[in-house]
Amino acid sequence: MRGFLYQLKSVWKDKFCMISFLLPIAAALALNFAGGIDLSSVAEFHFGVLESDLPARTISWLERYGSVTAYQTQEELTAAINEPSTYMIGVASEGDSIRTMVSGDELDLFRQTADTLPALYEGRESTGQIIINILERPDIMAGLQNIFIAITLIAAMFMGCTFNAMNMISEKENGIDLVNQVLPMTQGGYMMQKIFVGFIGGCLSAVLTACCSFRLEWGSAILMSVLIMLSAFIAALIGLFIGKFSESLMVGVVYIKIVMIIFMAVPLVSYLLAAGGLASVLCYFVPSSAAFEGIMKLADSGKPMIAGDIFILMAHCFIWFLLYLSVSKRQKKHTRKDNRGRILKTGESRRSSGICR
Repeated sequence: MRGFLYQLKSVWKDKFCMISFLLPIAAALALNFAGGIDLSSVAEFHFGVLESDLPARTISWLERYGSVTAYQTQEELTAAINEPSTYMIGVASEGDSIRTMVSGDELDLFRQTADTLPALYEGRESTGQIIINILERPDIMAGLQNIFIAITLIAAMFMGCTFNAMNMISEKENGIDLVNQVLPMTQGGYMMQKIFVGFIGGCLSAVLTACCSFRLEWGSAILMSVLIMLSAFIAALIGLFIGKFSESLMVGVVYIKIVMIIFMAVPLVSYLLAAGGLASVLCYFVPSSAAFEGIMKLADSGKPMIAGDIFILMAHCFIWFLLYLSVSKRQKKHTRKDNRGRILKTGESRRSSGICR
């Protein structure tokens, strides 16, 4: 138990690990706040007119499509149209019709509206007889928010990898790894301590991120917890590999960034491109693909079917665990052979020096 507490204490002192732990939570809070912002006013039309230039019925007709602002002089109207922060369309009378004015830096939507507005005004009497059904404007963030949340959760689950890798690398640089080699501690006990640190850190970060992002029912919350625990366990195992094969801090950071990019890019590209067939199967070789798919199912439907995703993650846990055990045993054998070779060479050199005497 003291070993676990020591490992946790060592991790909490690492600023890199703490920033990695808090960053997904801050991103989830920002996404939750952004999801509550109404962005529908961004696509609203704004018309600028001169006072006493257009008749009242024309202004009333414009107000059906957007807001109308009246200006006293032509200079004020021109300045408002040229303002880069707005997409205002200037409207002026031209005989029995109207003409529009734009600055030229607007989006295509507003430019096309300005081009078709005079023709629409001329046919207003015939279009007035058409029955208009106003549909609810879709939320701009509705389709993207779940994707952002899923990627943020994947990053939070990945934090266990960062904890383990940085902890093992710091022990190598500080000489603690040499002390651990002579302590009465088995390879299994050392491995369990490291997995425990990454697993607890990844689970805690992912749970807090999920609480900030989702409002799930009990059944979905349990399934989400299973996804988090399996993903955090896999990330902790991958962190052991990075910590074992990284000789310096910079090398470890590079490995962490590469793995993080793969973990986040593969499921995102597969989801956006709707990959199927062999491509979809290959994506499941990256464990985050199953986790991402399960998170999206939990976010989109009330009764998700994620048994397949959980099974894939369990298979990854088993495979990565056996792979680390085999690598550790092979590395241990090579270390013993190297030590024996050094002992034999030392003995031979001593004998030769004795003969010379």
